[in-house]
Amino acid sequence: MSATLPETLAGIVPAAPNLLFPFVLQLADTSLILAHRLSEWCGHGPVLEQDLALANIALDLLGEARSYYQYAAELEGQGRTEDDLAYLRSAVEYRNPLLVEQPNGDFAHTVVRQFLFDNFHYHLLQALKESADAQLAAIAEKSLKEAAYHLKWSSEWVIRLGDGTAESRQRLDKAIAALWRFAGELTTPTTTETCLQRLGLVPDYAALLPAMEAHVAHVLGEATVPVPEAVFAQQGGKMGRHSEHLGYLLAELQYMQRSYPGLTW
Repeated sequence: MSATLPETLAGIVPAAPNLLFPFVLQLADTSLILAHRLSEWCGHGPVLEQDLALANIALDLLGEARSYYQYAAELEGQGRTEDDLAYLRSAVEYRNPLLVEQPNGDFAHTVVRQFLFDNFHYHLLQALKESADAQLAAIAEKSLKEAAYHLKWSSEWVIRLGDGTAESRQRLDKAIAALWRFAGELTTPTTTETCLQRLGLVPDYAALLPAMEAHVAHVLGEATVPVPEAVFAQQGGKMGRHSEHLGYLLAELQYMQRSYPGLTW
């Protein structure tokens, strides 16, 4: 993790340890794991239009993950490829937050998980496109338009479920109760993230919170759902401490590459 820093960081943190690699890897892992979760809906969506919408969001996140993995491999400088980083690491080496590895559950559960992530993801990318690291800023700017659509989609579905039928409201309430505790990890910086924030490479998450909280309040207000009280944030994913769900997910995700090492298309 002490590879030479790329030119995009030259003059900012000369000769410093490469702190950007684990952060970019964390972004890649997050997008990949959520993309895989959403891909599990393919062919199982409640209606054809939303089946396709979920698949398209998964593809957007997969494309973003590839950009991050490619950059992470460049930052590491150890000869590993994007495929190596995605397929040849164990669960404890992944740095995605706990939220994105949670099972799909029913449609309301998936919508709430997506909404909580999208609200953070959109505001993070908005800030990251101003990063002092040119390549990180470029990936963020490219991904922002897709993230804006994702947030619009999940926000509209939260409103529809909350202000819909008695059953849809009951399912939404149950999903919020189950997933709200995972949202706090998204904006709780790790030691690495704190260092990068001081260098101007990563935004201060505290500065993102007002806009994030305002959007949650607006959407839940439209859905006639009260904003949940603050709860103890379940954390650990960004430090490699995951729920049991990630191991099962990776067993499926990595099956082909581990069964047939070196396989190429």
